[in-house]
Amino acid sequence: MKKSEIYFSIALDEQRVPEAISWRATDAGEKIHFAKAINISLWDRDEAGTMKIDLWTKDMPIDEMKYFYIDTIGAMAQSIATATSDKIMADKMRALCEDLMGHVEEERKKQNN
Repeated sequence: MKKSEIYFSIALDEQRVPEAISWRATDAGEKIHFAKAINISLWDRDEAGTMKIDLWTKDMPIDEMKYFYIDTIGAMAQSIATATSDKIMADKMRALCEDLMGHVEEERKKQNN
């Protein structure tokens, strides 16, 4: 059986707030990648429930955080379509993304005026 591993490293300040997030994957070589935020969700086999890890660095701007979550929901829509063939659920998630993008763009326009 082939094995693949993903490693995350989180640098914390004195108050345990993330200052830097890096990651690497064995299938992607030894290159270290950097991120401003991570959102990991796991379905726990024994608990039959979701376990989550959400972290973001101090320098993650609020507008980028909103785009990050919209992108995440969009990716989940594709995953649910692929995994379950539930087109209705995937389409509703995509529609939510479009609605949220409209909201974020409207906020951006208000801030620029």
